[in-house]
Amino acid sequence: MPRLLLVEDDAVLAETLSRALRGLGHEVDVAVTGEQALETLAERRAALDLVLLDVMLPGIDGFEVCRRIRATDTIPVVLLTARGDPVDMVVGLEGGADDYVVKPAEPRVLDARVKTILRRAHAVPAPAPAKHVFGELVIDGDAMLVTKGGTELHLTSTELRLLLEFAEHAGQVLSRQTLLKRVWDYGFTGDSRLVDAAVARLRSKIEPDTGNPTLLRTVRGLGYRLVKP
Repeated sequence: MPRLLLVEDDAVLAETLSRALRGLGHEVDVAVTGEQALETLAERRAALDLVLLDVMLPGIDGFEVCRRIRATDTIPVVLLTARGDPVDMVVGLEGGADDYVVKPAEPRVLDARVKTILRRAHAVPAPAPAKHVFGELVIDGDAMLVTKGGTELHLTSTELRLLLEFAEHAGQVLSRQTLLKRVWDYGFTGDSRLVDAAVARLRSKIEPDTGNPTLLRTVRGLGYRLVKP
């Protein structure tokens, strides 16, 4: 049974959501501040599968909590936000969130989103047949290992799946919708900003200069492609 950490300062909403999610087959721990969420995660990490993180929190906000989690951990994070501003969405996703849900969140929709993310996080990508070398970047599909200049890169499950998809189709332009289907398993209903944010995070780890990417290039109006330097 998946165990979720729900970070929500509104007591009524936290109780409503946690009760509904428990009824849908999840175990739920609740934290009311960002600081408490980080403490709970540090103490009970092995028992937790996913974090549902409200953006508007007293003390440190959800964006900062997400950044701190992602600095040391690959646990899936879903932002719960009442904000409809696309800039806020991108800030959260580029901070390392795996997805976001706009409040008020219908429990069954949230349940479906959580199950999709957990299924993707726990799935083992099909091994690539050989190593892929892009300059100092080496992608070993058999070992599920990525190194840059001989140093192992610590990628989240989403980042690894995304990089393998690009490596297996090196030189080809992959559209955002294609990536949503193959990497996120969202079909054609997902938000393309998920792709853009994940690409930005991936670039920060694999590119020598993120301001001038030479490996993972944008093809304006079409998508992205991975090329040899």
